[in-house]
This record gives sequence, structure tokens and C-alpha cells, in this order.
Amino acid sequence: MFDNGSMKLRSCLLLFCSVILLASETVAGLKWTAPAGWTAESGARPMRAATYTVGDAECAVYFFGQGQGGGIQANLERWKNQFQGSISKTGNRTIHGLPVTTIDVSGNYNGMTGPGSGGGAPKPGYRMLGAIVENPAGNVFFKFTGPAKTIAANQAKFDLLLNSVTK
Repeated sequence: MFDNGSMKLRSCLLLFCSVILLASETVAGLKWTAPAGWTAESGARPMRAATYTVGDAECAVYFFGQGQGGGIQANLERWKNQFQGSISKTGNRTIHGLPVTTIDVSGNYNGMTGPGSGGGAPKPGYRMLGAIVENPAGNVFFKFTGPAKTIAANQAKFDLLLNSVTK
């Protein structure tokens, strides 16, 4: 029925599709695929749907539930306030029919503040690319934070991550 070449091609296609499915993540009816070279962190972390490490940077994906996690503007302000002397730029776009608000902020990173956050001393020369994907089942928050050089080198991959988000 199949010759040896066809069987090998078919096997390779099945393996490729399996790898793609394994690399996909999902929460609240949304699905995305982590870029090549990004390492998924194993083990659950509070409020996170996924965590990826990229060298000395981290991309965290948060989901708090429908109607939870605060408004878009409040989150953008909170993220900007995590940086001292920050320079920021926000934007809006639509990805696969989903409204997405983005932020690019840089400066001295203070980290998250509040009880149990472990803030620590400000880290100079940091940058964060953030995105809030609006979804009827609850917004999903993407935060890619680390040294500005690492973030710049991986900005295209962060865009690939965002562009892979689908319902």
C-alpha cells in the first residue's frame, strides 16, 4: 500500500505534528505555542498558566479567571510602576480576532511589589514586553522580563508567541 519512502515521510509528519501539539499551551479557551529555544518551566507557580525561560529572562503567562486580574489600564500602570525612570510605549492590535494591548517598558526594574513578592534591589538595564489578550473567558497576561539585551534579542520570538494565540 505504501512504499518505504512514503512511510518515512508519513512517520516524520506524525512526529512533527506531535511535537507541535506538545509545545502548545492552553488556558481559558486560548491556545499558543512557545517559540523554539524557549524552555517551559516545570512545576506549578501561583496564578501562572505557563512560565518560559530564555537565557537570563523569563516570560510568564498569567490567568486569574473570568472578570479577575484587574482592568487593562490598571495592569499597564502597575507594570510601568515596576520600573524606575521608565520609558514606555503602549499599543493595540488584533490577533486572530482577539483584542491585544501591548506595552514595552524599560529602566531599573523593581520587580513585583507587595507581600511575598521578594522584590529586592532594583535591577538596572531591564526591559519588559507585556501583552494582555482580551478573552470572554478571562484575560490572559503575557510578561516577558529580563535584561534589555536579552529581551531585544528575543523580541521577534515574543511576537511569534503572541501571533500564535488562537481560540
